Amino acid sequence: MNKNLLIIFCLLLSNVAFSQMNGDYNYTIAVRGFSMVQMPRVLSQKNAEQFTNAAFNGLMIKFNDNQFSYRLNGSYIKKNVKLVNNCATCQEADGKLTDYAFKIGFEKNLNFSRIQPYLGLDVGFRYNKFDGTLTNRNTLLDAVSSTAITPTIVEASKAGFVAAPVVGIKINPIPQISIFAESSMDFFNSYERQETVMQDASNTKTFNKYRKTEFLLNPVSVGIQFHLGINR
Repeated sequence: MNKNLLIIFCLLLSNVAFSQMNGDYNYTIAVRGFSMVQMPRVLSQKNAEQFTNAAFNGLMIKFNDNQFSYRLNGSYIKKNVKLVNNCATCQEADGKLTDYAFKIGFEKNLNFSRIQPYLGLDVGFRYNKFDGTLTNRNTLLDAVSSTAITPTIVEASKAGFVAAPVVGIKINPIPQISIFAESSMDFFNSYERQETVMQDASNTKTFNKYRKTEFLLNPVSVGIQFHLGINR
């Protein structure tokens, strides 16, 4: 009986030693390999709830303190897009979309096993800009106006505060490397500027500004983490 208890005690000790594997490293560098994100609405974009796929769009540095990690992370997306503005037969926006964010926050591991769920929160700054043209798609207007199909130059940007609760999971095949997947929702409070220049004889210019709040779902972000600086 005493021998069996001794064996169980040794097994428990070895499990505890393994469970602290990530807690033995001072900091972590993470690379986001793939992200599916919801971008801020551009102008009066229809179907703005659609998701954008991005590859290798973010980096993160984490400073580890037992079950807590303090996160510094950034993301960047730049791509050519075509958007429906107002309605399918109203206008089409065609141009370049740029989006980047810098955030600081924390995460808390719920255990120290090979599979580690975690919760977190990030806050920071986000900037989103569309630079392109608006073209009429109303065939009836085309029929009565020879200038209706002339594109309008447009620049629309949003900048402001973002807060994002995070839920995720890490898998640790070896102590130095983790594969992670996480989801978040951005609360984005922004100042928006919309500037258009019509390609008419007088180059008519309009400018509008707004204060807006959006909730943007980021269903999944996956990547790899490298744990460095062992704490002895």
